[in-house]
Amino acid sequence: MNNHQQARIGFVWPGGGSEHDFYQFLEETGDRARLFITCTRVGGDGDNDHDVEALEQTSRLDWLVEAALRLIPLKVDCVYWPCTSGSFIRGRAHAEEQLRVLTDTVSAPSGSTSLAFIEALRYSGFRRVSVLSTYPEPASRAFESFLNEFDIEVLNMIWLNAPSGWDAALFEPELIIKHIPGAIHPDADVLLIPDTAMPSTFAIREFESCAGIPVFTANGVTMWHAMSLAGLTLSDSRFGTLIAGELGGKVGSGLS
Repeated sequence: MNNHQQARIGFVWPGGGSEHDFYQFLEETGDRARLFITCTRVGGDGDNDHDVEALEQTSRLDWLVEAALRLIPLKVDCVYWPCTSGSFIRGRAHAEEQLRVLTDTVSAPSGSTSLAFIEALRYSGFRRVSVLSTYPEPASRAFESFLNEFDIEVLNMIWLNAPSGWDAALFEPELIIKHIPGAIHPDADVLLIPDTAMPSTFAIREFESCAGIPVFTANGVTMWHAMSLAGLTLSDSRFGTLIAGELGGKVGSGLS
C-alpha cells in the first residue's frame, strides 16, 4: 500500500448509474479505501450499449489505456476495470490482455469485474452456476461462453433485456428478486448476477435469502477483489456470504 492513510483504488469507469453503490460500500466498510474514477469511452449511442457491437467497442484496449493514463498522478494501489460486459465480450484472452495493459500503464495490480467473478468462483470452489443477466440474449450468451472458457458450467440462465447500462441502473432489487426463482437451477452452487451498471451491493443478503444459495453480483465481486488487490482484507456479513468470508479459499492476486 502507498504512504497515504487510505488505500487508493482507481476505476476506469464506463458510465452507468451505480457509482453511489461503490462509494456507499466503502463508507459502510470503514472508509479504509478511497475511490478515484476516470471515465472511458463507451461504444454505442447511449441507448444500446449492451449490443454486442457496442460492447466490442467498449472493450478496446486503446480506450482503456487512454483513461488509465489519468490515474498515474493519483498513485493508486490498484487499477480496476469495473465493467462486466466490456471485459467478457471478446473472451478470456482479451479480458486477460486488458489487465496486462492496465498494469503496464499504471504500474499497479489490475483487475476486472468478469475476472473477479472467476476469482470468486475459484475462491469458493464453485463450478456449476445459474445466471440472472440484465443483458439482452446475445450479450448474455457471450457471458456464458466466457464462463465456459474457465470450465464453469452454466446450468440455467435468464436475461432481462436491458438495452443499456443506464436502463439496468434503474432496476430495483424487487425486480431482481421477482426473477430469482426462474433463474435458479436446483444443482447450481451459486447465482451470478452480472452488470456493474446495476446497483446491487446492499441487496446481496436479500438476494441470497430468496435464492437459498450464495449470490455473486457484479458490484459485490468487484469490491471484494479490488480491496484485496489494494492490500486490504474484507469481512462483513452484511454484504453476502462471499464478502462475509464464509466460503473459504484464497483470493487471487490479479496482474501486477
